[in-house]
Amino acid sequence: MPETGLSRSPKIQKGALVQLIEDLVGVVPNVIPFQYNPEKLSHSLTPWNPFEVDQTQRGAQAPTVQPFDPKETFTLNLELDATDDLEDGDPVATVTGVSDRLAALKKLTLPSAGLIGDLVQSAQALAGNASAQAQRPTVPVVLLVWGPGRILPVRVTSFSVDETLFSPTLYPIQASVSLGLEVLTPDVFKCQSGVAAELAVAAYNFTKLQEDALAVAHIARNVDAIRGLLPF
Repeated sequence: MPETGLSRSPKIQKGALVQLIEDLVGVVPNVIPFQYNPEKLSHSLTPWNPFEVDQTQRGAQAPTVQPFDPKETFTLNLELDATDDLEDGDPVATVTGVSDRLAALKKLTLPSAGLIGDLVQSAQALAGNASAQAQRPTVPVVLLVWGPGRILPVRVTSFSVDETLFSPTLYPIQASVSLGLEVLTPDVFKCQSGVAAELAVAAYNFTKLQEDALAVAHIARNVDAIRGLLPF
């Protein structure tokens, strides 16, 4: 939430998902700010296990080998509520509730020919030209923006919605969206080119640089404690 209710409390920055859609005019960001920041963000790392190497492979792996960055995933729940917008008379919320936000989130999981290209292809499909649907490219890159310290390229791996309140025309007014995200490392962009791939790699490296700096700062603060633990 943007405010905590305390007069001297700092304003809380909203998180967001930013889809980098390559369109006819360049990269067009589909920015989806969180209406309310999730109260919980689950984060997991899955390091490569050298002891689980396929037995058909020759030679043993050293126990310290880590040939690539660990698989990194996030899970979070987003709460959507059109109540305030309805009270303010917002025309979009009045007609469709939170359907526009759900549609924007759904696009994170779909292949895209760009915002304009998708609209044209959908219109062609509605007119009976089904061949237009078979030519869509890959899913655009998505950035998870969780404050200035965590901006990571991700792929949506799971998406589920619970709609809990509806308008008279059955558009959802309240909904909860559960998202599973897997971090994309620079390795997956080696065979890709373009502004979106460059931004994704830059975001990943920027976040990792901050993590490395924080780890070094932590070690520097605890040098004396580390010395006390070592018997030599």
